[in-house]
Amino acid sequence: MPANHHHPAAWTRTDVHEGLGIGAVIAESDGYRLEASETVADRGGRFSCRFTVSADLAWATRRVRVEALSEHGTRAVELAGRSGLWTVDGTRVPELDGCVDVDVAATPLTRTLPIRRLGLRPGEFRDIAVAWIDVPSLQVRRVPHRYTRLCSAEGRERYEYRGPSFGSFELTVDHDGVVVDHQGLARRIH
Repeated sequence: MPANHHHPAAWTRTDVHEGLGIGAVIAESDGYRLEASETVADRGGRFSCRFTVSADLAWATRRVRVEALSEHGTRAVELAGRSGLWTVDGTRVPELDGCVDVDVAATPLTRTLPIRRLGLRPGEFRDIAVAWIDVPSLQVRRVPHRYTRLCSAEGRERYEYRGPSFGSFELTVDHDGVVVDHQGLARRIH
């Protein structure tokens, strides 16, 4: 990834009435930082979310902070992962042991973490478990995901993302592994 990838990507949400997100991947001397926010206004509620994810040079998540504002007020959650062991707000959570990635539910940006970390070849897949953070409740749980790299199309890398609770979705990503289109969730605004 280029050292100066500070230009944020913006997405419009396709799964809600109105939703907009913006985020960037920032290369640092000891890894990568993902910075993003999402705002959603839908019949089911309104919320905004802001988060920071720090990953090491191998794209393994080290720290996460997510803040949400909704009709239930303002909430925040912090996760830390070291050697596959996790804490949530400072409390050890064995259910998350073995997770390497985090998935903030409100954004396509966290898909970059496993896409970059796994380095899949076309036709190859990998089953992983992630620390999944629901937005706006900020509840954290372990969720299995499968990433399959598909053949490129129209100059974009393609992946299938599958989860038992969410179904299967196709993703296209740019040369940095940042989502351009996420079927059923968001599409990049150019």
